[in-house]
Amino acid sequence: MSGATHARRAACAVAVALAATACGGDGSDGGAVLSSSWTDPQNPLEPANTNEVQGGKVMDMIFRGLKRYDPRTGAANDMLAEKIETTDSQNFTITVKDGWTFSNGEKVTAKSFVDAWNYGAGLKNNQKNAPFFQYIEGYDKVHPEEGEQSADTLSGLKVTGERTFTVELTQKFSTFPDTLGYTAFYPLPQAFFDDHAGFLNKPIGNGPYAVESYTKGSQMALKKWDDYPGDDKAENGGVTLKVYTDNNTAYTDLMAGNLDLVDDVPAQQLKNVKSDLGDRYLNTPAGIIQTLAFPFYDADWNKAGSDKVRKGLSRAIDRDQITDTIFQKTRTPATDWTSPVLGEEGGYKEGLCGEWCQYDAEEAKELIAEGGGIPGGQVRITYNADAGSHKLWVDAVCNSINNALDNERACVGNPVGTFADFRSQASQQKLSGLFRAGWQMDYPLIQNFLEPLYYTDASSNDGKWSDKEFDRLVNEANAETGTRKAIELFQQAEEVVRDNMAAIPLWYQNGSAGWSDRLSDVALNPFSVPVYNEIKVS
Repeated sequence: MSGATHARRAACAVAVALAATACGGDGSDGGAVLSSSWTDPQNPLEPANTNEVQGGKVMDMIFRGLKRYDPRTGAANDMLAEKIETTDSQNFTITVKDGWTFSNGEKVTAKSFVDAWNYGAGLKNNQKNAPFFQYIEGYDKVHPEEGEQSADTLSGLKVTGERTFTVELTQKFSTFPDTLGYTAFYPLPQAFFDDHAGFLNKPIGNGPYAVESYTKGSQMALKKWDDYPGDDKAENGGVTLKVYTDNNTAYTDLMAGNLDLVDDVPAQQLKNVKSDLGDRYLNTPAGIIQTLAFPFYDADWNKAGSDKVRKGLSRAIDRDQITDTIFQKTRTPATDWTSPVLGEEGGYKEGLCGEWCQYDAEEAKELIAEGGGIPGGQVRITYNADAGSHKLWVDAVCNSINNALDNERACVGNPVGTFADFRSQASQQKLSGLFRAGWQMDYPLIQNFLEPLYYTDASSNDGKWSDKEFDRLVNEANAETGTRKAIELFQQAEEVVRDNMAAIPLWYQNGSAGWSDRLSDVALNPFSVPVYNEIKVS
């Protein structure tokens, strides 16, 4: 081993002028370190406060939960769960596997999960993922809709042994176990509570990597954790996540040998990527949909008749042309609000959007006129400018709307500098017009494409759309023990989204990646995230 490391260092020294950054550290006790493109996450890195892609990448590298989603199929397999038992789909007994620790040596116990979930649910802790705990008994006390919380712990959570705890839900939720691989449900060490500031500066998890350092705006260094007890150990010495404010720059660095991995090939490079990289380029279907969200907290977008304006704008977008010319067919025009990755058996229903997702300029003009016209006379589409592809497609969408409405100023793009700034404004309801609302699934269930985005006050319902019929159908679907019946109810709820045009579905997105010749075994999981622990570095 040491000989191979020595030889690699020599190779890096020779190539330093061309590939200094790509060579990175030597990860002497676990192989070479790879470098990968990244963007600063919206929030500090704590599981219950991370509900966006960039922070999620790190969470999934440094934590493991009760379940883990298979990197090939997306199936929810047991990870730290030795067993999850129920007789009624409402009361669950969970047994945690023995032998697991956090990277600081603390044992992972039932209490590690219960403490983490109680913290995540608490109103005073202001965690983005708090609504994921809403079905646990006592949520209304720890996270009331109005006023201060009257309890610090969820009454539905009970530690019954060092490795066992029980969960009582407020209603039947047959797929509850399948949600437990999501970030919000990760365990936390006692160190999180003893030194919260220290944890946020250098998070401590129980996954195959440990955080070595993080400089906001620059990079995060993750190192292989040699004592990781899982069977999915890192095949490399670590990952350096380098912050880029433009993914075109990341691609340029990849081509120059200064970066090992780009996990979102920019649209501008799609024409050349195959000739540039050959078999070091991957383009594969992923559980991602791009949509445009509306600010329903703005009365002008939520008044009687405004649904016609929203439907008219949807009909003014030529999805076929944009996906062909801008994305070189690496996107597919959306015909519903989920993803084909789910398959029909998982709830995807091709064509559910119907005519409202089909381009028709004349119909678009008529609908918008019938609805009273565009609020303020102009559509502003806000997006984060640190991903260069967004400007291209937003401009294309606006051009399509402008051409359909015979008004060159009907739609304009509104760039916000960084992803973190954009997400902050969106989640605080500070956007005055339409905004980019792409969704990468948290777990492969139709429920995940609908409830977090459109349920009243849900965790990612940034537009604050609310509909009692939709909420009722989601509640009934969650309570249904039969999979087929549950999916039918979710699809009925999706029809409510369609009839109100709660958001405009644009296209389904493939995952893409390009990498240097130092890497092998590069793959993307169904969430379009690199399977970092499997990547080998020569």
